[in-house]
Parts: sequence; C-alpha cells; structure tokens
Amino acid sequence: MSTSSAKMVTGWHVLKIEGYSRTKGLPGRRSIQSSTFIVGGHSWYIGYFPGGMGSLGLGNTDYVSVQLNLHHPAASAEVFTQFKFSLLDHAGESVYSRSPYSGTNSIFTFSSKTISHGISGFIKKTELESLYVKDDSFKIRCDVTVIKDIHGEDDPVALLDSQVGGDVTFEVGGNIFTAHRSSVFMAQLFGPMKEKTANHVRIDDMDARVFKAMLRFMYTDMLPDMEEDEKTVMSQHLLVAADRYNMERLKLICEDMLRKRINTDIVATTLVLAEQHGCCGLKDVCFKFLISPGNLKTVMANDSFQYLKNSCPSLLDELLANVAP
Repeated sequence: MSTSSAKMVTGWHVLKIEGYSRTKGLPGRRSIQSSTFIVGGHSWYIGYFPGGMGSLGLGNTDYVSVQLNLHHPAASAEVFTQFKFSLLDHAGESVYSRSPYSGTNSIFTFSSKTISHGISGFIKKTELESLYVKDDSFKIRCDVTVIKDIHGEDDPVALLDSQVGGDVTFEVGGNIFTAHRSSVFMAQLFGPMKEKTANHVRIDDMDARVFKAMLRFMYTDMLPDMEEDEKTVMSQHLLVAADRYNMERLKLICEDMLRKRINTDIVATTLVLAEQHGCCGLKDVCFKFLISPGNLKTVMANDSFQYLKNSCPSLLDELLANVAP
C-alpha cells in the first residue's frame, strides 16, 4: 500500500519465509532475499539473516537480522529514507514491529557507497519460534518512506502522462499505452514477460482500465483515484493482474481493499478469487463472513453462489464443512 505527499513517498513489501526450520543452519551474514519492489522511484529488496549479520558471523547469534537494500543505485544519487520492519500474522496484521535504533524517525542515507541499512538484533530466535512461526513459516514486512521533492520532470505521474522518452508500447483492449523500458518502474512488468526486448507488447485477457491503474501503480506506488462504487470491481481485477505479474505489494493492497468491502453481493466471487490466487487471509475473512447463517442464506440465493459452485466445487465442500454444526 502506498501514499504520497509533496516530499514523501511511502510503500511496503512482504517477504514470506517458508521452511523456517531449514533456514536455521545458514551461517552469519548469509541472507534470504525478497524480490525487488519499487518505492519512490527506487528499487529495493529485503534481506533476512537467520544466523544474524554480525561481522564474519561473530555477531549475537541469539537474534535474527533484517536489512533493507537499495538495488542498482545511481552513481551520484543519495536516497533519504525512513523504514521499519514488522512480523505479520496469518491475516496480514502486524504483531511485532521494530525500527533501526530506538528512534522511529531516524533518517538513513542510501547511495552507491552505502546500499544497505538494517537491524542486527531484530528479534530473538526463541521469541520468533515460540510466538510467530506457524506451520514452519512467517512473514516479514518492510515499510519504506523515501523523502524527496517531487516536482517537474522528477514527477513520475508527469513522466508517465507526458510519454516523453517512452520506448515501449503496450496494446491492451485496443488501447495503446507508452512506457519507459529503461525505467526501474518497469522491472516488475518485464520480469515475468517473454517479450522483454520487444518495442510493442500486446496483452490479452485484461481490461485497459485495469492495466492503466497497474501501470500508474508501478510509476507512483499509488492507485489512481476511483469512485467508491468502482473500487470493489477494480480491486478484484487488479488482484488477478498483480498475481499474474508477481506484484506482491499490489496484490496485498487489493486483498486489504476487498477485506474491508466484503458483503453478501461480492463474498462468493471474492472467495473464488482468494482460492485461485493464494490469498489465505482474504479467504479466511470470506469464510468468517459466511459462517453467519443469515449471510450464507442470502448468498445462496444470489447468482454468485452458482458461480462459486461451478468454479470451485471443492471450495464449496470446504465452506459447508466450516458452517456445519
């Protein structure tokens, strides 16, 4: 999820550690890295150190460490940043949080000379294992705020809208969108694509409005303004697009928007989406909503319930097992 002001751009990313028990044997300063994500026009990634990140592995081995890394920094650029790390529960809610040092407002400078900052003693291994590791896995979230002046040619919205310097076009639903292949914003889109060197890319099975919203998110870390009655449908379509292009942060934003809007009209279609795209927290919210006999009775009278039966019969069996006395 992202917001922006005149001088700050914020965003976050989640790294899921699966098979925690297998990572415990990694030596100090050996990390597990997340995929890259974009905040403030810069590419970042998370480093998780199961054995700590003390010098030569001699740090406090009772703790795990976490680190924020600037990916491919410009030679002369300095990036001023605030950040914090959190642990999430199964539903995606923060249950433990720490910022570097004791001050939550510390500003850190990233550059080609200093590409990383982190928290050596993020959490004790014993505490992590007893409280937060479930089914041999857990999730780490990093919130990043980039402090900058956004104006003129540095404004990513203006860059996208002006099309100046654009070197690749996308054809979506008969509409043409111009973007910047060389820009770090496009790393997320070209990563899963076969047409990495093409100047013109056709994308099928996606609405042009959905692609436009996704493209703007890549450039700005924000979704465009939408009418309230449009947010639900757009969130569903964007969730599918985010999963298709491995945009984990956008996917989580869409999940959060849908969780807040669950009602008898959309719960069945949302449950199918959650099942098909691996959104466990959203699936749990849908099940909890449907456990109420009144809600389930109303939904079963809707056309959307037939869609649920046809799309995921096994999901219907799981649902009925959950509501059975």
